[in-house]
Amino acid sequence: MPKLVNAQYINKNITNKPQDGITILFQGDSITDGNRTRNEDWNHVMGHGYAYSVASKLWYEHPSKGFHFLNRGISGNRITDLAARWQTDTLDLNPNWLSILVGVNDTEAAIKGNTASTAEQFENDYRALLKQTQEKLSQVRFILCEPFVLPVGRVKDKLEMYQSEVGKRQEIVKRLAIEFNAIHVPFQAAFNEALTQAPADYWIWDGIHPMPAGHELMARLWIEKVGDELGI
Repeated sequence: MPKLVNAQYINKNITNKPQDGITILFQGDSITDGNRTRNEDWNHVMGHGYAYSVASKLWYEHPSKGFHFLNRGISGNRITDLAARWQTDTLDLNPNWLSILVGVNDTEAAIKGNTASTAEQFENDYRALLKQTQEKLSQVRFILCEPFVLPVGRVKDKLEMYQSEVGKRQEIVKRLAIEFNAIHVPFQAAFNEALTQAPADYWIWDGIHPMPAGHELMARLWIEKVGDELGI
């Protein structure tokens, strides 16, 4: 077991950024939320999904790095919901790195007939958040994760619609990653490749929310894409 060189992330309030080290904030919807608690219980503050897996692995393997992980994902959120809480749940936390996964709820809203939830609206609101963040936190580094689906449950019943709508938002995320010099995490391609090893419901139980193996897939891909720039 590695020697714990810097334990400041344990003793600090979870809403405070340590004086030294690197603060990494996960933002998004239920996939990021992972049923996290809204208090300082370190048993559960990172939730029980990919964000937890990333944090636990990097905290264990790199105690000298001073990583400080935060999770502010909220179940059901669309891009407009993120915008409504951006000041308190993102800007006030002053992260060095900001990882965002959003879009599947926007996809579902469009499929259900919400005429305001268009791909154009998603792109405009997403870009506005990134610009606002750059203006307030000039040194922040973005990690933009694409939304994804697999043909299980209600997604399978309307697969073409889901693939069309989520595909539009995947292209937007990729485009914004280029525009803002962000790291792009292509979750859909990884899940598609995983289907060669096991069926869809092994990875994602309802077409949207990952199984434990799916969260592990996400965590490993996230670390693969971000690791070099984090110096790990």
